[in-house]
Amino acid sequence: MAFWNLDALKLEEFRPGIMGHAEIGKNLIMVCMEIGPVKQDSGHEHPFDQCGIVIEGEIEIFIGEERRLLRSNECYFIPSGVRHGWKTFDKPVKMLDISLKQTGE
Repeated sequence: MAFWNLDALKLEEFRPGIMGHAEIGKNLIMVCMEIGPVKQDSGHEHPFDQCGIVIEGEIEIFIGEERRLLRSNECYFIPSGVRHGWKTFDKPVKMLDISLKQTGE
């Protein structure tokens, strides 16, 4: 599908507490996701850049040594190889996330 309406996009659970819909191209992955309340990724890294925007809600993201609370219409960029993670609070957060497709997928 080439076009999305984020208000009408049907999300499916792909991890406990995380709903999403992905478009996977030859080199790029675009994911609309909703992360439930009080969830956390304590940190990971990968060999590709990643970026996104918060659509609704609040999420705290750390990228390397920097930590920020992001709200609606705020963006992030994660350089390849940099450790990063996130946590949500008492409400879900909806985000649009874009990354390069990993080799071998």
